[in-house]
Amino acid sequence: MVEKVSRGQKQKITGTQIRAARAIVRWSANELAEQAQIGVMTVRRAEAADDVPPLIPNNLDAIQNALEEAGVEFIGGELPGVRPRKARAKR
Repeated sequence: MVEKVSRGQKQKITGTQIRAARAIVRWSANELAEQAQIGVMTVRRAEAADDVPPLIPNNLDAIQNALEEAGVEFIGGELPGVRPRKARAKR
């Protein structure tokens, strides 16, 4: 079963998900750090972990928020992953 991770209920994302999400939006580690307003070494430390990275919650939330704003959807469940968020229908 696939569970979406919405902003209201933050599920901890993994370093693997962060790496994949950054690839989807084609950002460098520097660009993600800038968008999340954190240091680039924090991004690198987060991406070095395959599981939940050893970051303070605010930094992990900042990374997740920046990537979600860029159009990435984090998926929880047995096999956590990421995917591009579907574009909203234009009216």
